[in-house]
Amino acid sequence: MIHQPGRFYILVEVEKDAAQSVFFYLKEHKTPVFIEPTEDLIEKYFPDQQETIIVKSLVSEAPLQTINNINIPTIEKILVDIFCDDIIFAAQQGSEMKTIFLEALSKYTVNESRIMRYADRRRKKESFREYLNSISNIRQQN
Repeated sequence: MIHQPGRFYILVEVEKDAAQSVFFYLKEHKTPVFIEPTEDLIEKYFPDQQETIIVKSLVSEAPLQTINNINIPTIEKILVDIFCDDIIFAAQQGSEMKTIFLEALSKYTVNESRIMRYADRRRKKESFREYLNSISNIRQQN
């Protein structure tokens, strides 16, 4: 990103059946936590928090990698999530998203079949493909 956000979200994505339990567990520990927040909720309550935890349901078959016995998202998941979730990733939209994609695609090996499969799971395959093509055109011009 070019502009750094002043507040930070910690995303905790869990199996759909566990979301409520994880939410209440974190809430008991006096942590600012929200479950599947709406745009209205984010605008009203998140500005007061420097760091907020968001509990979300994990999309099935999301591309993850295990490091030290912890599942973390792959670059493909991160890019698709930024593209698809313009509420939680509002600060990463527009020209910021273009910068993120250009930097990620130039610095990391992105598995095309994995990224498109996940975009399909998020029901955004065609619009995501169009966006990737526009980013590829920008990269070729530079």
